[in-house]
Amino acid sequence: MIAQNTARTSAKFDPVWSRIRREAEEMVSAEPLMASLVHAVVLQARSLEAAISYRLAQKLATDDMPQMLIRQICNEAEASDPEIGEAIRADIAAVEERDPACHRYVQPLLFFKGFLAIETHRMAHWLWRQGRKDLSYFFQMRSSEVFGVDIHPAARIGRGVMIDHAHSIVIGETAVVGDDVSMLHSVTLGGTGKAEEDRHPKIGNGVLIGAGASVLGNIRIGDCSRIAAGSVVLKDVPPCKTVAGVPARIVGEAGCARPAASMDQMVADIVPSS
Repeated sequence: MIAQNTARTSAKFDPVWSRIRREAEEMVSAEPLMASLVHAVVLQARSLEAAISYRLAQKLATDDMPQMLIRQICNEAEASDPEIGEAIRADIAAVEERDPACHRYVQPLLFFKGFLAIETHRMAHWLWRQGRKDLSYFFQMRSSEVFGVDIHPAARIGRGVMIDHAHSIVIGETAVVGDDVSMLHSVTLGGTGKAEEDRHPKIGNGVLIGAGASVLGNIRIGDCSRIAAGSVVLKDVPPCKTVAGVPARIVGEAGCARPAASMDQMVADIVPSS
């Protein structure tokens, strides 16, 4: 009872958490068979950060790395770096805004592996920055095994990022993904060769990356650009452009101010680039 009262008090000052709790209560009312899961993940949690820690621990735990230990690691990361909690909230809002299959804030937390994979990476990246690299590799491995998303712990991921469907995503060690980026399944942000220097793409803010696209090498994708599905991008892309093909070339303007938010992947009606 004390934990539930604390959670309600916290929710009053946290609009995202407040909405998630309200939606969770509605879910239990509509589908009583969900009650055990929803209570364990959401309604008994004191905060959104605690709910995330619990859910990730459920998914990532192994016989050798039990749930309680993973929860402690996640709690430590969130307490040490408040920006993790801010990014989590931005990610949830991004999924609800951009994914037409998402109608509630509670859905990513309970059901969407792309969201859970990103939050797993945030914990792994925190461990990496603390010098706890072996433990960060464990988080990477489990995310790959459980969610089908393989993000190196050193990769830097912005906030408000959505990975739709999230199957077979690969993001390399020196990759950087900006804020408000959307990508679909089977995207690769990969390197070229086997040298250890900076070798992965730098994705700007607001970029939309279509399904099956590969962006290779230490190249820069400008803010608010679009990469068409199945493209192989090997050169820098200026801001606000659409690229398509193998190898990709500029085929027109981005088509809107916020491609990652609009999720418009149609390229047939774009204005040709001069």
